Amino acid sequence: MLSQPADLRPEADPVQACHETAPGAVLERVCLHVGCGHRHADKLHPAFRGTAWRELRLDIDPSVSPDVVASIADLGCIADGSVDAVWSSHNLEHLYEHEVRRALREFVRVLKPSGFLLCTTPDLVRVAAEIAAGRLEDTLYLAPAGPVTPVDVLFGLRSAVSAGNAFMAHRTGFSAERLGRLLLEAGFEEARTWEGRVFDLWGLGLKPGTDTAELTAFFPV
Repeated sequence: MLSQPADLRPEADPVQACHETAPGAVLERVCLHVGCGHRHADKLHPAFRGTAWRELRLDIDPSVSPDVVASIADLGCIADGSVDAVWSSHNLEHLYEHEVRRALREFVRVLKPSGFLLCTTPDLVRVAAEIAAGRLEDTLYLAPAGPVTPVDVLFGLRSAVSAGNAFMAHRTGFSAERLGRLLLEAGFEEARTWEGRVFDLWGLGLKPGTDTAELTAFFPV
């Protein structure tokens, strides 16, 4: 379902419309930013900033005015093999178990043969260590929305959920091993995972034609 405030007709191809509405020169690549939230330049990973990329914003919540309103577990409005990258920042943990597998398969489907997925999610292994040490409600780090504790990582940011935003609830979680395995099971040719700096976990899902050489500037590939 397409967001009505967006400059896209319901019958239009969102990726094609993305190219057509891009200012200036023809753009080479489209990054599908899933679970984009409110528009902010800092939400887009540095790898996708600059004139070489066009951001196509997708979110289940119409109040954030995305280009496309849809669940990341059902990208039916996005054509097969039509985007160059998928950027998913702290979205997968909001899905139910069966939806995670469906979402990852959808990412594989919409990516070009040379495309890739970049995703990040909480690292439950490191968070579990904090819980085991008796720090269930101690602050792990400060996010733009406020302090985040282990219990927030497990079940979703309590301040957002209590304010009525049910989309912010967490329904599953990941270790590096589990994330990598799920990426491979979804159909990615190769999966690479690594730990972030603030209790976060990162993953790359590579297609057969992905040029890993160009990714080395941003990721430990």
